[in-house]
Amino acid sequence: MSISRVGQIALTVGDMAASKAFFVDVLGLKLLFDAGPGLSFVDGGNVRLMLGLPEGGGVVGRNSCVYFVVDDLSAAYAAALEKGADGADGPHLIAKMPDHELWMAFLRDPDGNLVGLMEERR
Repeated sequence: MSISRVGQIALTVGDMAASKAFFVDVLGLKLLFDAGPGLSFVDGGNVRLMLGLPEGGGVVGRNSCVYFVVDDLSAAYAAALEKGADGADGPHLIAKMPDHELWMAFLRDPDGNLVGLMEERR
């Protein structure tokens, strides 16, 4: 078996309308399609995000984190906050590699899921 990339990430959400508004209106992602009232798909760049309502007592906002690569971390984080996003942790250095630094910041979606923004600075 050979895995080439992540194709889809599933996020359990509690309020579909609020979650779609966060990912589409706040983060600027494209809504791909809805598959009934409890399932929506959003284009996250090279990864599709599946937003789904919990089935059978599922827990919302505890274990999910999606990371988005951005060109300018500080600007992206500030823009998300200006649009009403909940800031969980501002831009900070995660690791220094020989050829670049990895910087991240974190937001929370309406269900408390972490949404990471990441920039590789060279």
